[in-house]
Amino acid sequence: MGDVTMVTRTGTETRPEPRPAPRPAPGSAHRRRPELAAFLRSRRARVTPGDVGMPPGLRRRTPGLRREEVAQLSGVGVTWYTWLEQGRPINASAQVLDAVARTLRLDPPEREHLYHLAEVPFAAAPEALVQSVGPEIQGIIDALAPRPAVVYNSRYDILAANPVYNDLFITPVDACAPGLNNALWRLFTVREQDCPLLFRDKELPVMVATLRASYGLHAGEPGWEDFIRRLSQASPLFTRLWASGDVAEPGRRVKVFRHEAVGELRMTSMSLSINGMPECRIVVYTPNDEETERRTAALRNGRNGATKNPAP
Repeated sequence: MGDVTMVTRTGTETRPEPRPAPRPAPGSAHRRRPELAAFLRSRRARVTPGDVGMPPGLRRRTPGLRREEVAQLSGVGVTWYTWLEQGRPINASAQVLDAVARTLRLDPPEREHLYHLAEVPFAAAPEALVQSVGPEIQGIIDALAPRPAVVYNSRYDILAANPVYNDLFITPVDACAPGLNNALWRLFTVREQDCPLLFRDKELPVMVATLRASYGLHAGEPGWEDFIRRLSQASPLFTRLWASGDVAEPGRRVKVFRHEAVGELRMTSMSLSINGMPECRIVVYTPNDEETERRTAALRNGRNGATKNPAP
C-alpha cells in the first residue's frame, strides 16, 4: 500500500497532514504516546476561550478549548492535532510543537516536557546571562571553605567566590582592569610567569573550548560578541585558541596551581549545576593530596598575607 497524504483546509490555505510515523517498539518510547495524549488534554482543559481572545459561545461542554480551536489557533490541521492528542504515532516538527505550546500557554518546563513526549530534540531558548547570586548561594560558597569555591556563568564571569578561592587566584593585575570579574580575562591578560595555573598550555585550551560550547547558544548577542572581541584584542593566545574551533563541556579535572606564599597545590575541580540559575555552575576545588590540604588551610587562615581581591 502506498503512502497517503491527508489535507485539511484552513481559510484559503491548504495544509498537508503528516504521514504516520513508524509504530514504536514496546518500551519507554511506546509509553510516551499515551503520556503525550494525557498531557495535551490536561493542558487544553485549563485554557479558556477568554484566555486566547475567543468568545465563549453557547452550549460549551468542553472545560477548556476544543480540539479544533487549538488547531485553528496553532495554524495546524484539525485531523493532525486530533491524532497528536490521541497519541497516534505521527511525526511533529519543532515549529509545530512551538505553535501548540504557545496556544496552550505552556511555560518553559512544560514546553520541554512536550518535546520529550513527542520525541523531538529539544533546544532551550538562550536566556540572558545571570550576573548575580543571592545570599543563599553566597552562604553555600562561604561554607565550603577551606575548599576554594566559585560560581561562574557560562562566560566565566565570577558571580560569587569564597576568600580561599580569591587567595588561590591572586594575580598582580590592576584592580581597575576591565574584565576583572571574569576568569578568562584574568588568566589571559596576566604575564605567563604570574599566571596561577601551572601547565597553562593544557588548561587554557580546555577553558576556551568550554567557552565556545556555551557561545553556540549566544552567537550574535552583543554582550558575547563584545567580550570575544575585547579578549581577542588583549590576548594573542586567546585569539589563537579561539580560532581552533574546539568545544568541550565543564567537568572534573586535576589542576596544579602555584602560590607565592604556600607553593604548588594540586586540586581536583568539580562543576555542579544550580537549579534556577541556567548556564551557571558552582566549581569546587578539592585538595588532591595531604600536602595540598595543609597548604590550602594555610590560605584560609591568612598566614600567606595575601590581599583578598576578586580573581578568576
